[in-house]
Amino acid sequence: MLITRVSPFSGAENTMDIPVTQAQLDAWNQGQLIQNAMPNISADHREFIMTGITPSEWEAMFGDPQTVDGPELDGDLDSDNDFDADWRDEPVDPSDPYDIEYDR
Repeated sequence: MLITRVSPFSGAENTMDIPVTQAQLDAWNQGQLIQNAMPNISADHREFIMTGITPSEWEAMFGDPQTVDGPELDGDLDSDNDFDADWRDEPVDPSDPYDIEYDR
């Protein structure tokens, strides 16, 4: 389906041929998360539908997400800081399955 959007970066009107159905667009417009409504399309296509930003504009503005340097993560969120210590003022309610305390 041909989708036309206006770029918030350039103001240019762009059209992309995206393999999406009207039913998928309707589901998204009615509040379904776009990744759930359109699981068959790429993140680039979803971004274009939502914002009008083309993949080339995204890369020009933010860089290639595959090459952007970021912080090194070691996979253990508690290894260098104790962010969860003293985060709650009340004791855990053991009868409530949603009241979870970590590091018991």
